[in-house]
Amino acid sequence: MSISKPNHRKGAKTPIRMLRIEDGRALARFDHLATEEPLEIRLRSGLGQTRTLAVTMRTPGHDFELAAGFLFAEGVIGSRDEIRRMAYCTDPGEPQQYNIVNIELCSDTLPNLAPLERHFYTSSACGVCGKAGLENLRLRYRPLEPGFRVSSEVIARLPGILAQHQGLFRQTGGLHAAALFDASGKLLAVREDVGRHNALDKLLGWALLENRLPLSAHIVLVSGRASYELAQKTLAAGIPILAAISAPSSLAVELAQEFNLTLIGFLRGSFNVYSGLERLEVGQHLP
Repeated sequence: MSISKPNHRKGAKTPIRMLRIEDGRALARFDHLATEEPLEIRLRSGLGQTRTLAVTMRTPGHDFELAAGFLFAEGVIGSRDEIRRMAYCTDPGEPQQYNIVNIELCSDTLPNLAPLERHFYTSSACGVCGKAGLENLRLRYRPLEPGFRVSSEVIARLPGILAQHQGLFRQTGGLHAAALFDASGKLLAVREDVGRHNALDKLLGWALLENRLPLSAHIVLVSGRASYELAQKTLAAGIPILAAISAPSSLAVELAQEFNLTLIGFLRGSFNVYSGLERLEVGQHLP
């Protein structure tokens, strides 16, 4: 697989002039905001058949990881070996904005995308709309194996470690993060984006391109809430523990319980466990 590297990348933060109101006075200031721009993901078969798969609002950076992670998490591809080449669009007549990624597959035909039951339009705020339900997930995945275990003390330390590596968030205050840890709490990778779904896709794309999947002995931590989409992507990567700084949704809990995913919410020193307590090494717990 080849990856075309651009000579220029758009920044993940954008300077902007604004007014700050203090004590009834308007003061001219500059601020740095998280950049939000569209990324179009195009699929191309070995024979040149092309289709736009998705348009997502994202923070520029790690675009190839985002595209690859999205394809993997949605079941469009099953391994890195199915990708022949990834490059930014260089079609004649189209200005290079680094906002279109072409993914050429090894197959001569494009995969059947009908079972995904949507046009694949996403936004940084809500992720993919029209998500296939639990019935479709039962056809694609099996419950996760129960063997992996981790100390509750390790889990409690993870938000502090993540905070130390959220450089763009400290500068802009407007980015989500997804981080991957091993059982000892060692940080392996972190990705930031205006969209929480994009941040996790970038992380999974990194793991896919590094040939690290499945991640059956790892923990993923997300900086916001644990939605159904994030739980589904975690399941796709074989990650047994999903932890979130904020709350899970009801459907995320339902998915976690059905597929034996350990789901942790409100991770702020103490934390809530909604599914898969058996993976955590804790003291005696009361009913």
